[in-house]
Amino acid sequence: MAPIPGSGLAKGLAVTLRTMTRKTVTEQYPDAQPELPPRTRGVIGLFEENCTVCMLCARECPDWCIYIDSHKETVPPAAPGGRERSRNVLDRFAIDFSLCMYCGICIEVCPFDALFWSPEFEYAETDIHELTHERDKLREWMWTVPAPPALDPAAEEPKELAAARKAAEKLAVAQAASNTPQPPEPNAPQGGES
Repeated sequence: MAPIPGSGLAKGLAVTLRTMTRKTVTEQYPDAQPELPPRTRGVIGLFEENCTVCMLCARECPDWCIYIDSHKETVPPAAPGGRERSRNVLDRFAIDFSLCMYCGICIEVCPFDALFWSPEFEYAETDIHELTHERDKLREWMWTVPAPPALDPAAEEPKELAAARKAAEKLAVAQAASNTPQPPEPNAPQGGES
């Protein structure tokens, strides 16, 4: 059946008229804080203990707004006779939010879960040069990051956990088998016979 000419226009005008008759709601922002969705993209928080200064976030950032400085330290050997190791130590981690486009690539590529989305959004400055936030400020925002959503109870178990569970069960069976006393063989000499 062919649509009636002008029916789309009539439906659109009906939506407009319905919306016009509703009472408008204005949120009084500075006085009343808005209710944000649970995983809002506000700013990026840094969990400094997880950062290994691998520089993946800075390299993958399309805006080049992440600045990282580090130095190498020598770590003594873990065991006597071992060799000394060197590790990177984070000196500076800063994000220029005047350049950041909030794409989240840095958070996705971080292999050590050092970067997270924080729902904080009140970080406006009067000078654009003050929008470069150093690691102390990024660490403060880390504590506002919400907990991850609960896992789906109906989801299948991750492959890694299933493999680890099977390996643990095999090991437990092997240990139980080695701990049980073995009955003597029927043809074996008993006691002091020779």
